[in-house]
Amino acid sequence: MNAASAPRDRRTDARLLCIRADADADDRSPSPPSFREGTAADLPDLLQPGDLLVVNDAATLPASLRGTAPQGQPIELRLLGAPPPSPPEDASGGEEWPAVLFGAGDWRTPTEHRPPPPPLQVGDVLRWGSDRDRIAPPLSAQITRVSPVSPRLIHVRFHQRGAAFLTALYAHGRPIQYAYLQQDLPLWSVQTVYGARPWAAEMPSAGRPLSWDTLLSLRRRGVELCWLTHAAGISSTGDRTLDAALPLPERYDIPDTTAQAIARARARGGRIVAVGTTVVRALEGAAQRAGREGAARGTVRAGDGVTDLRIDATTQLDVVDAIISGMHGPEESHFQLLSAFAPPHLLRAAWDYACAHGFLCHEFGDLCLVFSARRTNAVQQPAPSAQVGG
Repeated sequence: MNAASAPRDRRTDARLLCIRADADADDRSPSPPSFREGTAADLPDLLQPGDLLVVNDAATLPASLRGTAPQGQPIELRLLGAPPPSPPEDASGGEEWPAVLFGAGDWRTPTEHRPPPPPLQVGDVLRWGSDRDRIAPPLSAQITRVSPVSPRLIHVRFHQRGAAFLTALYAHGRPIQYAYLQQDLPLWSVQTVYGARPWAAEMPSAGRPLSWDTLLSLRRRGVELCWLTHAAGISSTGDRTLDAALPLPERYDIPDTTAQAIARARARGGRIVAVGTTVVRALEGAAQRAGREGAARGTVRAGDGVTDLRIDATTQLDVVDAIISGMHGPEESHFQLLSAFAPPHLLRAAWDYACAHGFLCHEFGDLCLVFSARRTNAVQQPAPSAQVGG
């Protein structure tokens, strides 16, 4: 499938392929199933009154920082999304962020062809800009951790925090982008219309085709809308070992209004529809966390957390009934997540159909809407504990 090489002028021109695993779960005939095709603007016609649409409102950071190593070699630092908040007793001053290092070059070179970065170690200091620059405040960070998974995977503690950190980051950073794109991207082109908190390393791209008109049409249709914030990470490093570890643990925050909206949707029999894989990981990760704390299965509690959940065909979804996602092929980790919603034979047939009909992939590409064969919208009470006789 070809990659979309630039943002569309109109968000809602993104094509949308509807895949109904709820109608096809037991159909393994050799003939290809039929798929309903439209655009993102047709989404209100595919959902029902009483459904709940959950979006990720994380705004995209200028998470690519190009500079030089302490020894003078060119490097690029890509942040991996907003970290958990520092504990109140942490008096170290700056903000600590996870990041990935790249060697010389820029986004025009495919990540797998980029040279490795020079060896760096804990204590090394990275700098961008200088005190002589009157326009952009300087930015600096010290390496605090090097991962045993790869020397490219590090933590850095910036010497600024809060508004001062963001001011410097927005002055020196650029959006992360890849070699299939045509030209440098302005930061505004990698935002959803509802982006709020600057948490995402890369755009939560499944939501980009949603316009305010489409969202308003959904509300008029009787579909409830709510949001959470998930620190979407990076999609590729070009390093097989690192890419196999993706997605890395990522921060999320679920507001109380969203937890309440999910409970209401379940009570009325509506479906929970996630816009993007980040929303699925946040909601299912939060439900697993609540289950470990003794809550009924499928309970979503409000609050800030971190999810390291990896979802595939073996995962029992406890919250989400349908997903809106980009187009993903069988070799991608996102395809494995979609396999929790639909059997692989159906997803492969949809991929073949999309390839044959000119759909586009990657962050500015087209969408699929997958309805799960399993409804998850009834909270399951935990089994009563066994009573020990006296």
